[in-house]
Amino acid sequence: MPLRINPLHMAVGLALSAAALSAYAQYRDEAKPDSITSKSEKIWLGTEYTGKPASTPRDAKGKPLLNGYWKLLHEANKPDGNLAKDLPNFQLPYTAAGKAALAANTKIVDPEARCIVTGIPRTLTAVLPFEIQHNGVRFASFHQLGWHRLAWLDGRKPAADPDPRYTGNGIGSWEGDTLVIRSHAFKDSSDGRVWADDNANPISSDAVLVERWTRPDYQHLNLEFTLTDPKYYSKPIKYSRKFVLAPEGETLKEFSCEWNTYWVTTQLEPGPGKIGVDGNRYFGPDKQIVPDWPLGAVDDDGRGTGYWLYRKNKPKPSDLPPKPEAK
Repeated sequence: MPLRINPLHMAVGLALSAAALSAYAQYRDEAKPDSITSKSEKIWLGTEYTGKPASTPRDAKGKPLLNGYWKLLHEANKPDGNLAKDLPNFQLPYTAAGKAALAANTKIVDPEARCIVTGIPRTLTAVLPFEIQHNGVRFASFHQLGWHRLAWLDGRKPAADPDPRYTGNGIGSWEGDTLVIRSHAFKDSSDGRVWADDNANPISSDAVLVERWTRPDYQHLNLEFTLTDPKYYSKPIKYSRKFVLAPEGETLKEFSCEWNTYWVTTQLEPGPGKIGVDGNRYFGPDKQIVPDWPLGAVDDDGRGTGYWLYRKNKPKPSDLPPKPEAK
């Protein structure tokens, strides 16, 4: 007698099989050992604090202390390293000069990859952790790759004609419990040595950056900033993000920027790399949201020799290629 199959039973069986396969796939993904990417995410990114809340630490004048090693609370579906993170369709309001400056930036090798100082706001939009130390006189933030920035808190007035800097010339003051830092006199992207973010967006010498830092409790730090740059953007750009205090014992790693090498200058492709419709250029072809750890080192002593700076436009070498012999 031929086997007769009830259609209803078949449908139920297929549904159960699909559910079983889905459950297995989830189990397989959760059970596999940590990948390099997931390990790197644990090193670079913060996770929401779930312990007992603690109050904001304050100095002798009652002002919040922002000191600490801070890790980003990554926002789902938002690109890091992109100045347009909070704008519709991740589109910046370029002027004609801004579009021309962006086009010029895409034709040069990333300044950060050439070991040129990474300025602000770029370091403030980066995915990497940073450290803040400040007192009543000066605010200092220390960033990966060995860069730092300073802002005075002693009540002085901004200099009338300061020298341009990658991090601008910053003056800070308190508005209640909010630390406001106003920076001006930036270096201009027209010299081919500075980008406003990882995506090659420009910044001009006319730019003014106003940062607003708050620490609502011991574990959290918030940043909101506005970049006003009438040369390259038709209206001010607003940006915000949140950080969490790193677990005790975590701190900045010693790092020597040695990417200005023959390999970098001859092999790294110009520009920021491919930027997706989601506004992210990622840290590799598998859409890593953080770079690998160690940070580009080809040996174990923390040197970034021969590194392609996060974006795998070219394969990361195990060692530097030899220079061609002179003819």
